[in-house]
Amino acid sequence: MTVSAPATLRVAIVGAGPAGIYAGDILNTTVTSAGGRVEIDLIESLPAPYGLIRYGVAPDHPRIKGIVNSLHEMLDRPSADPAADRRVIRFLGNIEVGRDVSLDELRSRYHAVILATGAVRDAQLDIPGVQLDGSYGAADFVSWFDGHPDVPRTWPLEAQSVAVIGNGNVALDVARILAKHGEDLRSTEVPDNVLAGLEASAVTDVHVFGRRGPADIKFTPIELRELGEVRDVDIVLHDEDFEGVDITAAETNQLKVMLRTLNAWRAEQGERTEAASRRLHLHFWHAPSEILGNESVEAIRFERTAPGEDGRPTGTGEFREYPVQAVYRAVGYFGSRVVDAPFDEARGVVPNAGGRVDGEPGLYATGWIKRGPVGLIGHTKSDALETITHLVADAEAGLLAEPTEASDLLELLAERPVTTWDGWLQLDAHERTLGETHVYARERVKVVPRDEQVEISEASAGSVVR
Repeated sequence: MTVSAPATLRVAIVGAGPAGIYAGDILNTTVTSAGGRVEIDLIESLPAPYGLIRYGVAPDHPRIKGIVNSLHEMLDRPSADPAADRRVIRFLGNIEVGRDVSLDELRSRYHAVILATGAVRDAQLDIPGVQLDGSYGAADFVSWFDGHPDVPRTWPLEAQSVAVIGNGNVALDVARILAKHGEDLRSTEVPDNVLAGLEASAVTDVHVFGRRGPADIKFTPIELRELGEVRDVDIVLHDEDFEGVDITAAETNQLKVMLRTLNAWRAEQGERTEAASRRLHLHFWHAPSEILGNESVEAIRFERTAPGEDGRPTGTGEFREYPVQAVYRAVGYFGSRVVDAPFDEARGVVPNAGGRVDGEPGLYATGWIKRGPVGLIGHTKSDALETITHLVADAEAGLLAEPTEASDLLELLAERPVTTWDGWLQLDAHERTLGETHVYARERVKVVPRDEQVEISEASAGSVVR
């Protein structure tokens, strides 16, 4: 860093999911490798870190553990400065920006603020009947089965036939959890209230609908393959959806793998000797047009689609109805707005250029709130690198204003129970102990209520600041 840069660069990152953690880690590496010093505060609205990795990924995804381990190492890393009594990234949880602290109050204490709040609510599906009882956003359902502290503890699972709208990984996660027998989730970290709800579920048929054809699916091969590994669930496909599909014309090897998987399942349908107790139907070329019912969902209507001249799905004028008692809308996520920060209401993002928030020097964005809810973990890393590169360049150019408030953020939050990294380690250990002593001997059992998470975190000295 040059002499025009601050002696110690102070940065606040809002959001402790992968985007925020990667940004903090890259920032530290970039600054310290150039001989500079940096202090990073990671501010999270929930008592625990990891964002959608903890509260947005299905509990039967063991490969996520590797990502969590990597994020843990980044947050657990002590400062290289022996005089600094802190970790490289200081985690401060249970803080809601806009409620407990304003954006202006943050900006007055740091040279820069990075927004990494992601996207946790559902994108809208603008069709008639979407407001009926039994019509749910997929994000809400995912939050429930992942034990998010700010959603109801119960979920209505009385429907026998359900529709899932969407052709992405979230749609497959929702469909798989709905179709799976609850007892097959006993070994996961799913909370006990969720396990009880899923074990009592009345579902027999889950229908997944996509408006495009099999050659345009947005799944990943792993997600798709997992469907075929679900016990006592038959996968049902329809030959008419595959007319004209040429595996050899697939644009990527991943797509070729998935098309081969789908074709293998089609072949297996005629070889079954016994029927499973549940079925998972995959439908393509279906665009939702209306959810039907009086007060609650009774059916859903689709228009059959076909490739248009530009290759995009186009309505054919043929409509089909399916009797279902619940609909799950997995049509995408929408950005989580930060109070007083610029926000594009149409796109659900903070307007920015390469991570620099438009018209707001010293304010940056990374992750889904920067580019929209697309891409995987690898995209999040490269996204954070772009933002941090611009932030550091601005610091070196002397473009970041000096903080006008010298007091530590915790002084401002003296009346708010703020969880720390030590508190998370305490909560993490507690959840693992619950798992070890559970009747099903699980790796962990998530604690769901927010107050209980804070209370358990408080059991470790210095783990909750009041």
